[in-house]
Amino acid sequence: METFIALITVIVGIVVSGIGLFLVFGFLFAGFIALFVYWWKQIHLSLHLVRIPQNPVLEPDPTHWWESEAVFNPAALYEGGRVHLLYRALGQDGISRIGYASSADGVHFERLPYPVFEFHQNAVTDRRRQYGPLTYHPGLYASGGGWAGSEDPRAVNVDGTVYMTFTAFQGWDSARIGLTSTSLQDFLKQRFAWRAPALISPPGEVHKNWLLFPEKINGKYAVLNSVAPKISIEYVDNLDDLDDPDVYLKSPGRSGGRKGHWDSEVRGAGAPPLKTKEGWLLFYHANGYNVGVMLLDLHDPTKILYRSNYPVLQAKEWYDNDWKQGVTYASGAVVVGDNLIVYYGGGDKRIAAARANLRDFLRQLATGEHATLEPVKI
Repeated sequence: METFIALITVIVGIVVSGIGLFLVFGFLFAGFIALFVYWWKQIHLSLHLVRIPQNPVLEPDPTHWWESEAVFNPAALYEGGRVHLLYRALGQDGISRIGYASSADGVHFERLPYPVFEFHQNAVTDRRRQYGPLTYHPGLYASGGGWAGSEDPRAVNVDGTVYMTFTAFQGWDSARIGLTSTSLQDFLKQRFAWRAPALISPPGEVHKNWLLFPEKINGKYAVLNSVAPKISIEYVDNLDDLDDPDVYLKSPGRSGGRKGHWDSEVRGAGAPPLKTKEGWLLFYHANGYNVGVMLLDLHDPTKILYRSNYPVLQAKEWYDNDWKQGVTYASGAVVVGDNLIVYYGGGDKRIAAARANLRDFLRQLATGEHATLEPVKI
């Protein structure tokens, strides 16, 4: 009897241990499946950001005459632990000036009450070049409602010097690219001692959306002057040479896009390229002012490694459509920690922001997934 009981005990022990092992392996297998499903969803998950009540981050200020009508299309720099915006501003006189604002968190901005840059040239006041009243007039002036001045700045820090490109606009028969600079040290102290601007695009032609790379490439300054039908870059040994009014850079101009794709009509580049380990991240505008993105080769940025299959930012919010419908003009971008933050002009009236996790954004871009940007929410 005791032998029988012992035999039954052994058999039960074997069965129980077998069930235990089965359960252990079952839990491990279920955990593996759960991790796999999570990984799969993360790889195929579109980046999604929800809106904050503070968006738009900057609006026109009726108490400042020079920015009472519109503030939009900002340049962006991240230096000294702060995000710095140089933005296009319009008052009732219809002349575009550059304002300045900065933020510790990239969302809540403090602005200066005066413009930090103005473009002056004799042609600006030549009334024979104009075709309407010399005031802010969105109905007459397609260029953001303004008829003259410094438009749509972009800014980069190259070796301790802040360079700003902008459109020197004097009517649609004269839109040239301006280039000016100041030291980073002065810039951070809000001493805006800008160098006299040089006009670096040819006279008698209309050019917009030229960008400087934020570092030299193969020992030369790189000026991106077209993104369609291919990437066009002019390399310059010394930017001071462009101070000569008879010296300027040529561009193939804007031409077409990718047939059969969402970006069949490309307008031009957005924010200056951001350097990442994988390549230069470049935003651009196409089919109106929808925003796409490319990843360019680090050593030869005329080579496109990856390109978004769809727009990563489109006009969806009231502040993207309040005056000029459907405009998201992404002219500034920074990396703060793990976050990619893009600043854009919404509706040619206000400034808003969108962000994504940089690592996820690059992975989705490289794997052909639909990476998107949405209005920032924190």
